[in-house]
Amino acid sequence: MNIDLTDTTSSRINSALVQARRATGTPAVGMVLTLVIVTDEGNHYDALKAASEASKEHPSRILVVIKRPGRSPRDRKMARMDAEVRVGGETGTGETVLLRLHGELANHAYSVVLPLLLPDAPVVVWWPEDAPEHPAKDLLGQLAQRRITDAQATEDPVATLGLRAETYTPGDTDLAWTRITPWRSVLAAALDQKHSKITSAVVEGEAYNPSSELLALWLAERLRVPVDRQITEGPGLTAVRLETADGVICLDRADGALAELAMPGQPDRHVALQRREMSELIAEELRRLDPDEMYAISVKFGVNKLNGGGTARHDPAPAGTADAAPSGGGTATATAERPREAPAPPRPPLPTRDPGTAPSPTNTPAPPQAPSAPKPSDLKPGGKPEGKPGGSSGNGGNGGNGGNGGKADK
Repeated sequence: MNIDLTDTTSSRINSALVQARRATGTPAVGMVLTLVIVTDEGNHYDALKAASEASKEHPSRILVVIKRPGRSPRDRKMARMDAEVRVGGETGTGETVLLRLHGELANHAYSVVLPLLLPDAPVVVWWPEDAPEHPAKDLLGQLAQRRITDAQATEDPVATLGLRAETYTPGDTDLAWTRITPWRSVLAAALDQKHSKITSAVVEGEAYNPSSELLALWLAERLRVPVDRQITEGPGLTAVRLETADGVICLDRADGALAELAMPGQPDRHVALQRREMSELIAEELRRLDPDEMYAISVKFGVNKLNGGGTARHDPAPAGTADAAPSGGGTATATAERPREAPAPPRPPLPTRDPGTAPSPTNTPAPPQAPSAPKPSDLKPGGKPEGKPGGSSGNGGNGGNGGNGGKADK
């Protein structure tokens, strides 16, 4: 059932949703979350199609915010909202509301969306394109438990990853990270079967592919080995090679659909590793609403190693942290921070100078003098010197044998 509303308000939209549910015979609300899609007129169709497919697994209320600020000064001054309510049919058990915000209202989407959120249900905001620099500080992003962006949809995907690392807030995620979930699963399972020391790794993929960069950062952070990024024709990620003491573990996907896993001492096997549709990526992100800690660790690890060239090299990090210094020619070289050298031991204190000795011109203490022979007056009838508590001044004030109560040689 579709209901079109022109020059409407949020209150009328809520009334239309109740009317549509009653008309379709589903007055109860069985949705588990609210998915807000912020897009434009040219991209809303594909985004809505993917979200509708994902809502079959996660029944949700989909709010599509389409901003139309206008081109002329007259259009930018007016404020009008048109809405389209869809319940049943292709939407399944969920609801879909298309909100077209005209003029000045396009800058105040927060006030329009807030009354339409499901009560006591989590909120997810997705920007298919043109995501804000800091999603968590965006007014719509502040409503959400999860904020989904897509670095691959930007002009400079690798530089966008650097921005995502700088502005990361728990709850942020990127579809470039979601795309490598099957790769990470297969590689982790392969290493569980083959216990061998890994010395280096190579990630192959097309240029300007943020998923390839994230996979390289993940391997470098987890394995602490050098990871090379090599450019291929694609599509997307094409291969990952892990150098081990027993041989090479290779996961190769040349056609973008079927991959081949080769491990030392085992027969080659085929793995279904096809490139997934956008609806599958969104459905995976909606399965978990808690912060993705591994995404945060990977995108922050060596973020300064990334640049617009789309390539990165990660050297091992024996100290557990990495530092980077971008180099020219479209390649960033990352060198792990070396362990700091132990501080030099403190110098021993200089021996004290006898007050009766003149200071040396070079401020060097005078060498210790040989102990003087005991005077006859100091000898006892038995021929032994009498110990003195102060010791001999020729020893630099440290006390001689007499001070220690020792016996003098006859």
